[in-house]
Amino acid sequence: MSHKHDEEEDISAEVREQEHFLVPPEHELSTQQGQYGEGQSTLKPEPEKQKSSAETAESVGAMFWHLLTVFAATALHFSATGEASECLTDGFPLVRNVSKLPQGSFGIPGLSHSTLAGSVLHGMKEVEVWLQTLAPGARTPIHRHSCEEAFLVLKGSGTLYLTTNMHPEFPGNPHEFRIFSNSTFLVPIDDVHQVWNTNEQEDLQILVIISRPPVKVFTYDDWFMPHTAAKLLFPIFWDAVCFQTPLERDEL
Repeated sequence: MSHKHDEEEDISAEVREQEHFLVPPEHELSTQQGQYGEGQSTLKPEPEKQKSSAETAESVGAMFWHLLTVFAATALHFSATGEASECLTDGFPLVRNVSKLPQGSFGIPGLSHSTLAGSVLHGMKEVEVWLQTLAPGARTPIHRHSCEEAFLVLKGSGTLYLTTNMHPEFPGNPHEFRIFSNSTFLVPIDDVHQVWNTNEQEDLQILVIISRPPVKVFTYDDWFMPHTAAKLLFPIFWDAVCFQTPLERDEL
């Protein structure tokens, strides 16, 4: 009987020893429950491992923003290069087919404009050459500029409106000049003028040559608008797509 009692005590002692390894003492358990709350794991992550995870996340985030910055800078570079390539002053053929050159109305109803030789587009220094077609009833704005301008009418007919003795405060009533196929005319510096296709039957096509490019234009709403209220147009419509620095010009 005594032998059996001793065996039971040995087994009980062994069980208590195993429980000591499997279950923390009550004071340790209460401390851990106070830190984590009931139903949560009593295993607390090591501080060093937490720091390592934070450093990893920070490193990944920094790498992401670095790659994003590089990508944005690269995209901006190629975008700027693509825009500027339209206005390069070299690389175009010496002999070009006029019918294949870019043209547009640039917001002026009935106008078709093509720059044959330009300051911004082709690097011209002294003169610029345009080919313009005005549909019946179409006209240029009333305007002036500090450069000489020569016209050659290739086909059609119309009217040139020009103020030769300009009023000191506003253009005033213009003189009217009939223009026709194979005619030519000149517009002096700063004379306010307008070209109008008054022929209702056909287009008016003109070749225009200007000096001192790129041109700086002042436009008027009517012939009695004060010079001080004239609107500066620079760069002109067809040069606006290119990058350029405004040049100083002597104006009225």
